[in-house]
Amino acid sequence: MKYSQGSFGRVFVLKFEDKDNLLEEMKRVVLKEKIEVGTITLLGGMRSAAVVSGPKEAVIPPDPMWINFNDGREILGIGTLFWKGDEPVIHLHGALGREKETYTGCIRKDCSVYLVVEAVITEIVGIDARKALDEKTGFVMLEL
Repeated sequence: MKYSQGSFGRVFVLKFEDKDNLLEEMKRVVLKEKIEVGTITLLGGMRSAAVVSGPKEAVIPPDPMWINFNDGREILGIGTLFWKGDEPVIHLHGALGREKETYTGCIRKDCSVYLVVEAVITEIVGIDARKALDEKTGFVMLEL
């Protein structure tokens, strides 16, 4: 295990509206405000998304299992924000529920808001952390 200590910086409250692309709009704010490291919490509704909900088998490198939905779901999410080179990397996990069925996983693409999503990005300052390609897993992973 590795760790680093920092402190809280700025706090941003974001309101995403119907049919906004959650990840693209969040990335736009991160770039504009130059947020280098942070945490993300959110809740609201999603119209659709593509979600990775685990590996097909627990092997390295993993082969992801994709779930796609477009039926409108409630979302409760948490994530991290770091940079890889000149690009922010948002790693967002969520529980996406409708009636008795809930998908849980990493929200990766095609993420369209339904009605509203409210999010809070809390900036963390004083940490030298970034994302980089991990040769063993083939994934972009956190480096401290």
